[in-house]
Amino acid sequence: MSTIRCDIVSAEQEIFHGLAEMVIATGEMGELGIAPRHAPLITRLKPGQVRVILPGGEEQFFYVSGGVLEVQPQVVTILTDTALRAEDLDEAAAKQAKEEAERVLAGRSEAMELAEAQAKLAEVNAQLQALERLRKNLKH
Repeated sequence: MSTIRCDIVSAEQEIFHGLAEMVIATGEMGELGIAPRHAPLITRLKPGQVRVILPGGEEQFFYVSGGVLEVQPQVVTILTDTALRAEDLDEAAAKQAKEEAERVLAGRSEAMELAEAQAKLAEVNAQLQALERLRKNLKH
């Protein structure tokens, strides 16, 4: 069995460090699957889910707020402002933030506030999608 080291690091802390059979994330151009011996690569990530398939097949799920994914011969590194284990996502807080962002957008506030609300809405939608994918994967 072949593995690659994976590091997921946020601005606050290292969220994951270990060996993986595969790392799956969403880049700007679509979904990426990084396996051992993958060609070197650097790309920006969209906000959303990162799946790490551990040796033996167990999967761990993470939410990232975007960031950068770098592949080197022996390591995959994900650098992001915010990274959370999927089980640590707070669905109620995400839904509340979504409603607040939608209210600001509906109120047609000033341009800066509008841009912040759009960014927040995109972030919480990505969190909710990650939660939904986690639930689907746990049912299988």
